[in-house]
Amino acid sequence: MDDDDLAELLERFGLSEKEIDTYLAILEHGESKASTISDAADVSKRYVYSISEELEKRGFVEVDDHSVPTVIRPVDPDEVVDRLTSSVERIEPGIRSRYTRTERTGEQFEVIKSRQTVLKRIESLLANAENEVTLSLPAAVLPQIRSTLEETVDRGVLVLLLLGATGDEDQDIASLAGTASTVRTWDALVPTMLTVDRLHGLLAPSQMLTSSQSDTRAIALSQEQLAPVLAGSFLANYWPTAEERYVTAPSELPRTYEGFRNAVFQIALHRATDTPIEATVVGSPVGSTDEPVELTGEVVDVRQSLVRPVTSTVPIENAFTIEVDDDRYTVGGSGAFLEDFEAESVTIRPLES
Repeated sequence: MDDDDLAELLERFGLSEKEIDTYLAILEHGESKASTISDAADVSKRYVYSISEELEKRGFVEVDDHSVPTVIRPVDPDEVVDRLTSSVERIEPGIRSRYTRTERTGEQFEVIKSRQTVLKRIESLLANAENEVTLSLPAAVLPQIRSTLEETVDRGVLVLLLLGATGDEDQDIASLAGTASTVRTWDALVPTMLTVDRLHGLLAPSQMLTSSQSDTRAIALSQEQLAPVLAGSFLANYWPTAEERYVTAPSELPRTYEGFRNAVFQIALHRATDTPIEATVVGSPVGSTDEPVELTGEVVDVRQSLVRPVTSTVPIENAFTIEVDDDRYTVGGSGAFLEDFEAESVTIRPLES
């Protein structure tokens, strides 16, 4: 078990981040003076005394203030574990007696206090993404989630990645390949913001992932009304300002996309190579309550700001136009109201001559 895993478990027993750092330093140094622990945990001696008193009350350490100077020693781990186990066993009957089972609505809102939990939640959401991901985070965090990002991209998920606080050094473009469908960078810090499949979202201040001393909190949510708002903020306020550093190659066709933004992204890539393509759209005329129908035609225009050159009039616009028997129809995604057609799925293929 590494320090991050141990810290997360200790946090579940009510220890703060500074208390955890101090306790781990005491464990590593054994019987020590406050000055030794102060240097190891990077906190003041006064703070060591204060934290040690709290840790003593909880049974984690012993404080010998009869010695000069005061000596702090860790309690044997077996005793600590026995005490924690006993406490958990004692609360179990009380919890059970008060528990009322209810069905979950599927809409969740959660405050996250731990940096380690935020990182694990990001990886979990990425691992379960099916259609699209928007993600902004400090560039320094990328190595910790890189493998999960690469696996997400390999599944065909659209990943828009914005790396903040890149500094004056140029990001190695080759190193960004495979981490996202397209990557942009920004010298300034950006909030950590994640949306997955227009349903799940996470928002955290940037310092929560860059500073071990941060006492900020993150918010995670699973709500189809709010997650698109986060995605809209990402696309409107941060994405247009950042510098485009990497764009993947167009996918092989034909291919069907359930995520509309993913379809628009691929249409833009293929049109940039002057490849004639056609699209089959399954969906309904905007405002219609009829059963879904199918519409097939040549793609003659695309409106988007996911990849440069930008062709949309506003940052959050994603749409394309197909020509069917000399008539043109604009196609939008879920919730479309300006377009003619609201798509549920889009199949793109090369246009036969």
